[in-house]
Amino acid sequence: MVVTAIVNRVQDSTFDADILLIERFLAGDQGAFETLYRNYYDIVYSVAKGVLGDPEEAADTTQEVFRLVMRNLKRFDRRARFSTWLYRIAINRSIQQARSLHRRPRAMPLDAASAVSHETTEAADPRIQQALQQLAPSDRAILILYYWQELSLAEIATTMQCSANACKTRLFRARERFREAFERVE
Repeated sequence: MVVTAIVNRVQDSTFDADILLIERFLAGDQGAFETLYRNYYDIVYSVAKGVLGDPEEAADTTQEVFRLVMRNLKRFDRRARFSTWLYRIAINRSIQQARSLHRRPRAMPLDAASAVSHETTEAADPRIQQALQQLAPSDRAILILYYWQELSLAEIATTMQCSANACKTRLFRARERFREAFERVE
């Protein structure tokens, strides 16, 4: 049964390579989840750190995201991309954590939030860091997904469970709020 499902997925042109690892994990192979964890840890941590602004809180949230994924992997809709589903969980959990802290995260270097996926040769402007930290977690999340994780509007819309037009509007508004915050920073 599992082999048939995997063969059908391989023949499907929208095959997500992670599906094979998911199927193996659900069949009892713990090593398959460890591979997913290694493949996506840095990305999830980068998103969490970008939203939360604190490395320790980001590490804790990243662990919680992977616990949620492990617990709910059997409910993952295999017609979707695993990475999109994972981004959605990471963003939602990071925003929930930021709200539960009832405080503004400390400033953190923007290049540190994306150091895993982007090499930077110059230090980020501290004014950008300060302005970003003044934004709501949901605004930081959409800006991080668009500018640092380089997701398309369609991918962000899927991740944030909204239409592409709503995503475009949210991104526009987040940019405007960022611009206003940046202008206030001295």
